[in-house]
Amino acid sequence: MEEDQKKQTCEPKPGENLKQMFIAFGDAFSEVFNDPELKAKAKEFGEAATASAQQLGRRFKDDDVKERFHKAGEAAETFGKSVAEYFKSDKQK
Repeated sequence: MEEDQKKQTCEPKPGENLKQMFIAFGDAFSEVFNDPELKAKAKEFGEAATASAQQLGRRFKDDDVKERFHKAGEAAETFGKSVAEYFKSDKQK
């Protein structure tokens, strides 16, 4: 088996990555807000996204989809930096 083929079979598909992201967000937010229902809904949403992974995977190559996910990634990065900065400034008090 060639190296590229091995890499493709080992790497998770975009739909699976999306599912894991929603599960992780659901876990984090449910713990922060002490809300198990939020965790369950995030998991459900992640599983629903995975169920349409084939269509989603094909659409990842569309320019408009790339742009939307790029914007979503920027928003997630901004949120992450904001949270990190909040805790950093909280530690300094």
